[in-house]
Amino acid sequence: MNEETIISQTKEPITIDKMCQDLIKLGVNRGNVLLVHSSLSSLGWVCGGAQAAIMALMKVLGPDGTLVMPAHSGDWSDPVEWGNPPVPKDWIQTIYENMPAFEPDKTPTRGMGCIAELFRTFPNTLRSDHPQVSFAANGKYAKEIVEGHVLTPQFGLKSPLGKMYNLGAKVLLLGVGYDSCTSFHLAETLIKEMPTKRMGTAILEKGKRVWKWFEDYDYDSNDFEQIGQKFEENYNVKKGKVGNAICNLFNIRDGVDFAKSWLVKNRF
Repeated sequence: MNEETIISQTKEPITIDKMCQDLIKLGVNRGNVLLVHSSLSSLGWVCGGAQAAIMALMKVLGPDGTLVMPAHSGDWSDPVEWGNPPVPKDWIQTIYENMPAFEPDKTPTRGMGCIAELFRTFPNTLRSDHPQVSFAANGKYAKEIVEGHVLTPQFGLKSPLGKMYNLGAKVLLLGVGYDSCTSFHLAETLIKEMPTKRMGTAILEKGKRVWKWFEDYDYDSNDFEQIGQKFEENYNVKKGKVGNAICNLFNIRDGVDFAKSWLVKNRF
């Protein structure tokens, strides 16, 4: 959506104060641990763009709160599986040999949106060191959430998702659908029938850049929208708007537990 269209769909500029009011009305509270998946364009025309959106979230959470966003870097994966777009087969080996190692302070996100991309660079934001599905966090529990992000299973109980599950975090879908809800991947890791696959990435190992192969679950988000719809029928999902963005807010434990039960009954 281009900026002219966004302006035409916005009655008045979306300010930090306006977003704060909307977030509080939705149910975001001071001191929360909040995992946010976001779309800036869905908010309408924001005075200050992604910076203002982050500032509003941090202002509402306060000094005892913790803001978390995905900082995934899908480019750091096996190029054989790239489809959007694919690369020529004769490029594959060159990529294996030359992709630079993932480095938390250098490697950009991919497909996370401009709010998440800016957030990883914010002062005092910490980023986990998983080369494909890192998370960025800022606030009271930031270090606890991002440290020790194991290579595999990347979305398991020892990942930032598992840490947030144990902390009773809330999930905010800010203008995005359940297909963006990474916490449902944690549910996948809790099911013994989950298939696995070989994955690859470029990392630093003992100070040297290497291409690393590893086994992980074959994660699949194709049914996450369906899970979300059924989840809303069974749990207290708070719905509302922040600016123009349609939002869903829920407890991560409720979401993961429901997703696990749904997957056992329906996918497997």
